[in-house]
Parts: sequence; C-alpha cells; structure tokens
Amino acid sequence: MKNLKITVNGVSYDVQVEEVDGASPTTATVPAPAAAPKAAPKKAASPAKGEPVTSPMPGTILNVSVKEGQTVKKGDVLVVLEAMKMENEIKAAKDGTILSVAVSKGESVDTGATLVTIG
Repeated sequence: MKNLKITVNGVSYDVQVEEVDGASPTTATVPAPAAAPKAAPKKAASPAKGEPVTSPMPGTILNVSVKEGQTVKKGDVLVVLEAMKMENEIKAAKDGTILSVAVSKGESVDTGATLVTIG
C-alpha cells in the first residue's frame, strides 16, 4: 500500500493505493468533502418606482453625500467612489428624491452595483 496526498480544487485528500504487479492501477474512491455553507446573499435595496444609480467600476465608497428622502438636482454628487487610487464623483443624472441608499462609507462595490435609487 502507498499513502498518497492528492489535492483537487484546493482540497487535500489522503488516500491509500495498492500496487498490483502486472495489472492496471487500482482506483481509489474518495468521498467528496461536505459543501461549505454559503453566505446569505446581501439583500438589494428594492427600488420602488425609482431609477438605480450604479457603480461604473469596482472600488471603495469614500463618502455618501445623500440620505434617504433627500431631494437632489441633476449633477449633484451622490457618492464618491475610489477606484485605482482616483476619486470619482458619482452624480445624479436627473432631478429627484433619494428613495434608497444601498451603500455606506468604506464598503467595496463591484461594477454595476446599485449605489442609490432616485425617484
């Protein structure tokens, strides 16, 4: 018997393999590891008849300049996003009221993530 360590998709298995002279190698059956529990998905803000303002790139939220219920005008800064060591001001594309704020200072976001919703 040979004791071998096999790594599959980053998970290590200790297996024993028997050598047989003149025959094909023995196949070792190894039980699959138990699936790791998945984290609950983050709830997205439910845009109630509003237009979501999304992140144009992945980055970190440096500042949230608005709060729910606040009235904004086209061009007002909603969120400051740091990406590639540059600060990017995410501005309102239209006049309206902030229906929801989906991010907070220090949070990392991906491209397309909803930042705020304007109604």
